[in-house]
Amino acid sequence: MTVAIVDYGSGNLRSVAKALTRAVTESGRADQVIVTADPEEVRRADRIVLPGVGAFADCMQGLDGLPGMHQVLREQVIEGGKPFLGICVGMQLMADWGREHGDHKGLGWMRGEVVPLAPSDPALKVPHMGWNQLSIKRPHPLLAGIAPGSHAYFVHSYHFKADPDLVCAETDYAGPVTAVVARDNLAGTQFHPEKSQAVGLKLIGNFLEWRP
Repeated sequence: MTVAIVDYGSGNLRSVAKALTRAVTESGRADQVIVTADPEEVRRADRIVLPGVGAFADCMQGLDGLPGMHQVLREQVIEGGKPFLGICVGMQLMADWGREHGDHKGLGWMRGEVVPLAPSDPALKVPHMGWNQLSIKRPHPLLAGIAPGSHAYFVHSYHFKADPDLVCAETDYAGPVTAVVARDNLAGTQFHPEKSQAVGLKLIGNFLEWRP
């Protein structure tokens, strides 16, 4: 099996690739992890990961800058049903809209919009940066073996205000913040599994085993 990490000029690619490779090794699997900007390599992959850091619009622009990538992602993920994991802004790009520095159209794969964090406690800083507990809202294969209250690592100033039916886990930052979304063969995490130690490796391992 091949796992393709999409390189569109945004994302903690090295750390994501390292975490995926470690999860492959620890599970005793023989999967290949590649980082690629080539739509044809993404087409041939069995699983697809879209990382992302920075501003929503910049990330969409980077994705738009890869000729043929949008078409291949829709073909393989939406039409073909291949397992897909979006990380941080990579998750946010699945939304209908991003409201960061204007209104920017997303991929439209999941209902909702990306809006500024607005914690009710003024003492809490934005960006939200650090370890926060996960509250499991509904079971999902990617969360198997991850206990409610487990900690994951977040770094973000905007969050995905998703349709409630899509939300699998939240965290609290003086108000609910979407932590994990999923539907069909699509999943996304606001936190960084590649920086979330045992919890992150467990989620990545679950993704490698996931049969949506």
